[in-house]
Amino acid sequence: MSRILLVDDDRSLRGVLAFALREEGYEVDEGADGEEGLALFRERPPDLMITDLKMPRMDGMALLAAVRSEAPVIPVLVLTAYGTIEQAVEAMRLGAFHYLTKPYSRDELRIVVANALEGARLRAENRDLRTRLRQRRGKIPLVYASSAMEVVVDVVRRVAPTDATVLVTGESGTGKELIARALHDLSDRWENRFVAINCGALPKDLVESELFGHTKGAFTGATRDKPGKFQLASGGTLFLDEIGDLAPELQAKLLRVLETGEVDVVGGREAVPVDVRLLAATNSDLGAAAAAGRFREDLYYRLHVVPIRVPPLRERPEDIPALWEHFVALHGKGEAIRTDPDLMNRLVRMPWKGNVRELANLCQRMVLLRRGDTLRLEDAPAEPGPSHPSESPGPLVGSLPDGSLSLAKVEEEIIRKALFKFEGNKSRAARYLGIPRHVLLYRLKKYGI
Repeated sequence: MSRILLVDDDRSLRGVLAFALREEGYEVDEGADGEEGLALFRERPPDLMITDLKMPRMDGMALLAAVRSEAPVIPVLVLTAYGTIEQAVEAMRLGAFHYLTKPYSRDELRIVVANALEGARLRAENRDLRTRLRQRRGKIPLVYASSAMEVVVDVVRRVAPTDATVLVTGESGTGKELIARALHDLSDRWENRFVAINCGALPKDLVESELFGHTKGAFTGATRDKPGKFQLASGGTLFLDEIGDLAPELQAKLLRVLETGEVDVVGGREAVPVDVRLLAATNSDLGAAAAAGRFREDLYYRLHVVPIRVPPLRERPEDIPALWEHFVALHGKGEAIRTDPDLMNRLVRMPWKGNVRELANLCQRMVLLRRGDTLRLEDAPAEPGPSHPSESPGPLVGSLPDGSLSLAKVEEEIIRKALFKFEGNKSRAARYLGIPRHVLLYRLKKYGI
């Protein structure tokens, strides 16, 4: 049964209203003025308070302000015979749920009271769900057993509650985005959006628009206003993966956002303020790139406030059994699947150039193709041997063929081999070939690759 606190200095009207509320099944406490109402409120906190505005000793406005400061979640319904627009605005500003002017109909009052209590119930339920969700999110979704990852997790827990910029480094497949998501989930921004963008996966001419947004007509094809990732992430977290692939001119604009908290929308006239926590990741040595002039040094130091290095899997083989069992359970969908000890010994010895991503892919393949309820060594692929000499990144050696030689054909073949080597990842292929990404994109278009 919901309890309602009714405060009104008019004894007869208070009695009529209390009787009507009790007939609806509510428990009612009555106060003759603001001070008595506040004392009752503190003694027996109600589910809803109904108060008159014009009362002796403490009026309804003062009572409303006191209640909102002590219990902002309890709805307050204001009744008055002196209804003015100014009073209504002030009561709502102080947090009143609704405002009714005497005389009011009993049906109207009944509906407003029911709505106020239902709204309070839903808000309480929502708060409880959010609390439980946050408790679940407080558990970092990383599977590990090594001391190296324990160090990483410790840094994540300590830095997550702050708004510090974090630069996550590590080889491809080590789980850098999982670290970024954990930083977001453990922060005060966890209820707002986590927006991720891969700087190396977008064409150069679209990155600026994707990051900062554009206005209608800003360029050919801009048929409407479009918010950028910074605006979408406002209030939350923006994760920039492959930050090392960001073009120099965009590095300057990103630095300005970090310094001013404002973005310059493409085609816009005024800067737009944003409230974003920035996280970045790279699989390259950004410090060396800054020293060599390939990355802005001032931006590097703004990103490098808190560095977190995710070690490759070969440096933490003790994590492999735990990760493997996690992936077996994930892909096995509840089935009881065992792993032969000989297979596990092989897994621990493998180099895992693709890191956790390679381990997860192998596990999924073996689970799907298994012949029984045990994953065995003979079902695993052969352990990879040393790279073929032709795959080494050194200069090309050997004799040239007789007759003519097409330099364009040689270049096209090398580019194709580089893309095949890195499974179509243009950013990694460009770094391997020692050319900027936009140059590689130009070559791909030129050769129709």
